[in-house]
Amino acid sequence: MTDRSRELRIGSLARVEGEGALQVTIQDGRVERAELQIYEPPRFFEAFLRGRQHTEVADITSRICGICPVAYQTSAWLAIEDACGIQVGAGITALRRLLYCGEWISSHALHIYLLHIPDFLGYPDAITLSRDHRAVVERGLRLKKSGNAILEMVGGRAIHPVNPRVGGFHRAPTKSELAVLAEQLRHALDDALATVEFVGTLDFPGVDLEVELLAVHHPDHYAIESGRVRSSGGLDFSAAEFPDHVVEHQVSHSTALHATLDGGRYLTGPLARYSLNSAQLSPLARQAAAAAGLGPVCRNPFRSIVVRAVEVVYAIDEALRLIADYVRPDVAAEPVLPRAGVGHGVSEAPRGLLYHRYELDAEGLILSATIVPPTSQNQAAIEGDLLAVVEANRDLDDAALAHVCERTIRNYDPCISCATHFLDLTVHRL
Repeated sequence: MTDRSRELRIGSLARVEGEGALQVTIQDGRVERAELQIYEPPRFFEAFLRGRQHTEVADITSRICGICPVAYQTSAWLAIEDACGIQVGAGITALRRLLYCGEWISSHALHIYLLHIPDFLGYPDAITLSRDHRAVVERGLRLKKSGNAILEMVGGRAIHPVNPRVGGFHRAPTKSELAVLAEQLRHALDDALATVEFVGTLDFPGVDLEVELLAVHHPDHYAIESGRVRSSGGLDFSAAEFPDHVVEHQVSHSTALHATLDGGRYLTGPLARYSLNSAQLSPLARQAAAAAGLGPVCRNPFRSIVVRAVEVVYAIDEALRLIADYVRPDVAAEPVLPRAGVGHGVSEAPRGLLYHRYELDAEGLILSATIVPPTSQNQAAIEGDLLAVVEANRDLDDAALAHVCERTIRNYDPCISCATHFLDLTVHRL
């Protein structure tokens, strides 16, 4: 190994969800490779779903992730209801949106305070951070608890909710039950606004991503639980057209598939969502974003912490609005009778666009399932960003360069366990 050639390997990435490694190769002074190596075993959920009844998807897909189970449930029931040709009423839709707000608050608070802020304040982890900044960490825990409270009230429990089902819910909460929740959320809103103010003062490297951005868009509000798909390059298509534009492929260094958008690298997640939909934030969230220095578009991955904080403000603000307007549905769930067909669903998981597709037979048995999680879609963009970061910092020693690379990956909040996928299997019989 010469001064102009070196290899850097991080065997286990810290402060990300799941297990992954990083391999960087510099040859003759040129950065040859920067690979996000996801080695966590594939989890075969698409195979598990085959042969199961269409009404079982909410319970099965929620087990894909302990942090964003509602996202998996939502895209799943949208696709099943699409295949069966039904649309639920406004009351059930509003309750689903409230549940999703709880997941955004809980997930974003986790990433901001326990995974991301230590990078900006020079601490190795949140435990060490709490020794000097106890109030900061406690604020994050209170915020996460408020999101969990919504999940428990509407979803039945905070992790892997059991109350949602295809067609609606097993039980809809009463107005008085949600009123109790509103009191806790009003206090949480103060913490959320303080969070935006706090992260807005952090130091951010001046980096902008040039990749195409992709997010769900809804004409009536900031997209969370449904909508069409839009890109910064002008694409606008339905969930059913998603496979026409997004193609997955396997790479040798990862158990998660990579994806391309019309053949090119792209990014989904908070930066894409905010940049394509910021005008639809509530006035309070827009005001907080402006005060923290965000314009209508944000392409700086380090500022993703500010965008997530703004989305926490929005999610709490939106949850309070939904609770204030809540009218308990006459029926908690609408019947979803099976029929042969194909259905598609997209929603905005905290980490980005999540697509599901199901093919059903006439009895409602699932013939095939396709799930495209956001971290799989973002892997190529993350590796592209890593290449640029290593190129700009290749004079650093290994320890310093490793820290910069890990910090770059954490900007994207990858959920590695969600992304691991069924692998192509080729059998050569001799």
